Amino acid sequence: MPDAHYEHPRLVGVYDALEADRADLGAYAAIADELGARRVLDIGCGTGVLAVALAAGGREVTGVDPAAGSIAYARQRPGGERVRWVHGDAAAVPDLAADLAVMTGNVAQAVVEPADWAITLRGAHRALRPGGHLVFETRDPARRAWEEWTRERSYRSVEVPGAGVVEAWPEVVAVDPPLVTFRSTYVFAVDGTVLTSDSTLRFRERPEVEADLAAHGFTLDEVRDAPDRPGREFVFLAHRTA
Repeated sequence: MPDAHYEHPRLVGVYDALEADRADLGAYAAIADELGARRVLDIGCGTGVLAVALAAGGREVTGVDPAAGSIAYARQRPGGERVRWVHGDAAAVPDLAADLAVMTGNVAQAVVEPADWAITLRGAHRALRPGGHLVFETRDPARRAWEEWTRERSYRSVEVPGAGVVEAWPEVVAVDPPLVTFRSTYVFAVDGTVLTSDSTLRFRERPEVEADLAAHGFTLDEVRDAPDRPGREFVFLAHRTA
C-alpha cells in the first residue's frame, strides 16, 4: 500500500511545494544527458516532476508508480500529456528497450521487502535494452539520517497556492535496522485539518546493493556521491549486462 502522502488527494496536492528542494532531480537530468538517453523509465515517478521535465527535452518517457493519487496528479500537470503513465510497480512495465531507468529520492529505500526489491530490479532489467543503465540513490546507513527526522530539526511551514499555509514535520516511530519507520504530520492552517502519513525505509549497506545488482543481471559502473546530500548517500550507476 502506498504511503498516504503519495495517495491522499489533499497531501498529494501539496507534496511538490513541501518537497521543493529537489536538487537531485537536476542531477538525474544531467545523467540522462551524459548517457545520451532518449528513452527513459522513471520508477516511482510520484507527481511526475522529473518525468515531465525529461519529456520536455524531447525524450520518450514512461512514469510508473503504485500510488493512484500521484499518477492522477502527474497526468494533469502541465506537460503531463507527453509522458506515458503506468499505475503499478516495476512489474507492470513492459519491455521498453529503454536507455535509462531511474529511481529518485526515497524510491529504492521505500521498497522494503527483499522479494519486492527483487521484483523491482527484474522489472527494471526487463524494461531496459541490453547495455541500458539503471541509476538510483540510497542513504548511507552509517550516517544515521533518521536522527535528524524530528520536529525540532525538520519542521517547515509553507504557503501553498490554493491550499494556504501547511506545516509539516517527521518523527521517528521505530528504528529496527535496516528498517526505520517514521510518521509525517501535516497541519492545514486554513481549516485546522491534521493528516499523518507513516513510512518505512530500508537502509541497505553498499555491499548488499552491489550484490543485488549483480544477482539481477546488472554490472555496476560507478558509485557516485549525491550532489544534494554530499557524503550522505550512494548514487549507483549500473548497466544491464545482457
